Amino acid sequence: MDRINTEFELRGVNHVALVCADMRRTVDFYQGVLGMPLIKTIELPNGWGQHFFFDVGGGNALAFFWFPDAPDAVPGISNPKTVPDQGELVSAVASMNHIAFDVAPERIEEYRDKLVAKGVEVGMILNHDDSDFGVAPGWTEDVYVRSLYFKDPDGVLVEFAGWTRALDRPGDVGHEPRTAADRNV
Repeated sequence: MDRINTEFELRGVNHVALVCADMRRTVDFYQGVLGMPLIKTIELPNGWGQHFFFDVGGGNALAFFWFPDAPDAVPGISNPKTVPDQGELVSAVASMNHIAFDVAPERIEEYRDKLVAKGVEVGMILNHDDSDFGVAPGWTEDVYVRSLYFKDPDGVLVEFAGWTRALDRPGDVGHEPRTAADRNV
């Protein structure tokens, strides 16, 4: 199985940029609650807003724009209405559904407890596997990633996820990609 990009030498994700309603609240959450160092702040020209960057480890960053005239989020369109285990996961085409930060899978319970202690509403721990529903009741050899979901103050769906095995089993890549014609709209 060849997994080398022969077109571009990509080194990972430099940053993902989201939009927030309140930069101070965003800094308080990502730096204060999640502990991500604020590494760069930019005041955009012409009163267009701000652009701030947080270090998420591994040379990667999470960025936020604050625009004074940004429209409000519309849950179920711009972002999912709830965390996956509490309802819906759907969001609109071209929206960002969620951001997942890589964590050690054996620390998921500890991190859930820490978030709850900080007052963050957190979904249940999910052990993702290839069963019909896609979630196992516990951590087994068939679980490929363990995760938990929560939302930031603007409703951005955030996930802590930890791979539990290499993704190299015969069934790991085997689904035919769906097309726009398959949509229910």
